[in-house]
Amino acid sequence: MVIIDFLEKNARIKPDEVALVEINPALQPEHSVTWREYSLIESASGGKFRREITWREFDRQANRFANLLLTRGVRKGDKVAILLMNCLDWLPIYFGILKTGALAVPMNFRYTAEEIAYCLDLSDASVLVLGPEFVGRVDQVMKRLTGIRHFFFVGDDTPCYADNFESYAGYCSSTAPAVELLDSDDAAIYFSSGTTGFPKAILHSQEALVSACLVEQKHHGQTKDDIFLCIPPLYHTGAKMHWFGSLLAGSKAVILRGVKPEWVLQAASDEKATIVWLLVPWVQDILDSIDRGEIKLSDYRLKPWRLMHIGAQPVPPSLITRWLNVFPNQQYDTNYGLSESIGPGCVHLGVENIHKVGAIGKAGYLWETRIVDEQMRDVSQGTVGELAVKGPGVMKCYYKNPQATAEVLRGDWLCTGDMARYDEDGFIYLVDRKKDVIISGGENLYPVQIEDFLRANPKIKDVAVIGMADERLGEIAAAIIEVKTGETMTENEVEDFCLELPRYKRPRKIIFAQVPRNPTGKIEKPKLRERYGAGHLVEQQSTM
Repeated sequence: MVIIDFLEKNARIKPDEVALVEINPALQPEHSVTWREYSLIESASGGKFRREITWREFDRQANRFANLLLTRGVRKGDKVAILLMNCLDWLPIYFGILKTGALAVPMNFRYTAEEIAYCLDLSDASVLVLGPEFVGRVDQVMKRLTGIRHFFFVGDDTPCYADNFESYAGYCSSTAPAVELLDSDDAAIYFSSGTTGFPKAILHSQEALVSACLVEQKHHGQTKDDIFLCIPPLYHTGAKMHWFGSLLAGSKAVILRGVKPEWVLQAASDEKATIVWLLVPWVQDILDSIDRGEIKLSDYRLKPWRLMHIGAQPVPPSLITRWLNVFPNQQYDTNYGLSESIGPGCVHLGVENIHKVGAIGKAGYLWETRIVDEQMRDVSQGTVGELAVKGPGVMKCYYKNPQATAEVLRGDWLCTGDMARYDEDGFIYLVDRKKDVIISGGENLYPVQIEDFLRANPKIKDVAVIGMADERLGEIAAAIIEVKTGETMTENEVEDFCLELPRYKRPRKIIFAQVPRNPTGKIEKPKLRERYGAGHLVEQQSTM
């Protein structure tokens, strides 16, 4: 079985039921009625505030794009990159790629122009599907994109080098292409990065994608009557693999393009959402808005909302306690995972284990776990070691990087790089991370990238970036800056210099101090964490 079988089954047995809804609150009409009443109303900019497609149309759109790709010479094993914000077209494009036997290559919409070029080259992508938000970045590196044979544009004002996705796909057959697919076939490449900040390409098979569907549906019990409110970006394995439970159940999902507290609650209310996956900052913002009186729960109909779950970053137990005090009729759950393990689910807490909030749980459905020492020997209960996982969702390899693959794959076991321990009941608690990746608001920040950028400042002698605990974001990036002798520098100068960085990469705390290095020249970050209070107990690791 391959993953497109689930889509085609849904199109066959429930063709007229709604599969996907897109809500764009930025186009919200200025009337005090429910959002659902504006499904067909055009905004002043020409966009629709709310759009939806049925399972039949979802499958037909995927078939049209698959046939379009085939007319452009795309064949089994080719790579097609997706650089889009969340939208109604995202998933039909993803499945259209898979129907050709090509590999889907989702890309982080926060990538800089340099990162876009690097990842396209690393993955051997020959086709790029992009949206209007990325034209400027792609233009900057166009001369380097020699491997891209075709560009498809989703939106209006198509650039001269691209074909309009909707116009061209509309002329193609809506019948599924005759391409034989096997569960062992390569299916997708996702990106991860270590402390160097240079992404690695993670290769997954059809079997891994199918396993993600089974794991998610098993953990959260999606039925045909559930409605999943999807807010995180679809390039992220977390959002995609959680939606896979809806795919397997044949239930509706709502893609919300925005994270304001009132938008989340309004969408949950109007669409009768039963499952919502949130990140820690969004939970914090919703609760704070309620506390300040900016949001009145009596304005919303949230009774159908049965499950709130969080992933992608450390989850403070106190935050969950606070949430359940406000929403006592909801269940809470969390998952642990990595992109190397096809996203969340290899470790799972379970709604029945609310008394263990703070743990990431036990081995998920179809998964096994171990906590090991450097020689892959199991450590005793309570002893800290590295978490290793084994299951059908483990990556095949880091694409074109056998050395990095060998560092994390030990036979069938994936070494996660996360230090953990078992408690007396077999629940897993994360203690620390081997890597220096900073998890801020669900996004990975790579200290070396920020350090290299800051070192370009002529006043800076040395710099180290570490993570500091933050109640809302989980962690923030703190820059310890050693100024050159005879120079002076202020926080405002550093902040102004960092304006060229994407907002989420800018250090949120500046410390002027000496940067310690060991005899081999490596920054002694453990000392910095101890000195500045950055070390803290990690309660949940992000999807890498």
